[in-house]
Amino acid sequence: MQQQPGWLKDALSNLNIKALNPMQEAALEATAKHKDLILLSATGSGKTLAFLLPLVEQLKQNPTVTTAIIIVPSRELAMQIETVFKSLQLNLKVTCCYGGHKREIEENNLIQAPALLIGTPGRLADHIRRENIQTASIKTLVLDEFDKSLELGFQEEMSFIIGSLPNIEQRMLTSATKMEEIPAFVGLQQPYTIDFLGSKEENDIGLAIQILQSEEKDKIETLFRLICMLGNRSTIVFCNHREAVERTSALLKERDIVNVFYHGAMEQRDRDAALCKFRNGTSNVLVTTDLAARGLDIANIRYIVHYHLPHTEDAFTHRNGRTARMEASGTAIVILGPDETMPAYIPADAEEITLPEKAEIPEKPKWTTLFIAAGKKDKVNKIDIVGFLSNKGDLKKEDIGLIEVKDFFAFVAVKKIKANHTLNLIKDEKIKGKKVKIAVAK
Repeated sequence: MQQQPGWLKDALSNLNIKALNPMQEAALEATAKHKDLILLSATGSGKTLAFLLPLVEQLKQNPTVTTAIIIVPSRELAMQIETVFKSLQLNLKVTCCYGGHKREIEENNLIQAPALLIGTPGRLADHIRRENIQTASIKTLVLDEFDKSLELGFQEEMSFIIGSLPNIEQRMLTSATKMEEIPAFVGLQQPYTIDFLGSKEENDIGLAIQILQSEEKDKIETLFRLICMLGNRSTIVFCNHREAVERTSALLKERDIVNVFYHGAMEQRDRDAALCKFRNGTSNVLVTTDLAARGLDIANIRYIVHYHLPHTEDAFTHRNGRTARMEASGTAIVILGPDETMPAYIPADAEEITLPEKAEIPEKPKWTTLFIAAGKKDKVNKIDIVGFLSNKGDLKKEDIGLIEVKDFFAFVAVKKIKANHTLNLIKDEKIKGKKVKIAVAK
């Protein structure tokens, strides 16, 4: 990379990053030279920074109007990008718009135009129709996970949104998988492509792929014994349907395997709770649909289990991208039923594993998650929660784990052996002068 702008060193320091990787440097340089850009790079390689950093100079020039919009296929991805952008500490307003979130809150946030707008197609289209977004000032369009957001189910809304942006000067499309044909309504003009997917060795470094044969068509017993063998390591189990997710989760619970489930039909708070429990160690097993194959940046996921075979090679790639991220190692395990054949995209030399005769249930997690019915809009932050639990709940620093504060509620991990004692101590206490509901998260 050529000369670095003055703000970049501080921004990277805020993220505990010493230097950009080659892909991120290439993206910064390319966006300075080309109007339209397609960035292809493996999941977990740092694409979010690769498209956020080139926006900063533009946002800084006119911070009181919206000059850039990022469209993503899922609310989790939208929130993740917002978190990364805020972590840069650039003093630039960002607003995140997605379904399952109160539209009124977003409308209030849009009264004073944000410099950067992030959102999902349905909610952004809704705001544009209601004239809550001033589209004339938007000059840069970013489509993250564009292969997903340009699928048939999204195309009508995507076409409407892009058609409502009359002054786009630059387009950036990013993904971990290629798309054969990009719809004409996106408006790409001779796009410059940065392709970091080419070096197979680099992408697959640290990722092992294994095959596990199930003797039964219903693979639940095989899955149970596999999780027993894997122990307490962080594991995501992928199913193809929402009903299968809930069934699989329930059957594992019957067998005394602590797990949480996650899919698109859940209420937002339930989705937040499930992901928080998985992130903070309350549960080491997450059973999910392909919704979790994109946009979830959860550190140290060790195993990916394909309980159901993915429908496409792209789905296989994105599922596996949850592990072996940023130089960490990970293993993807494909469970094959007696009537299933190995898909062509699975390496022929994938190791076949066998399970021990005896299944020993893993030790239960040492953490539990408390739900607190107060959040950012109540002026409650992480420091307030730590102080409250320490002073009123008799918890030491090491008894308190990951804290996540949302707009109207928060989740906090506490040592399981201390939870009941703490709940008894704080049941009549107030946070910031207000009595709020605090209980074990459902």
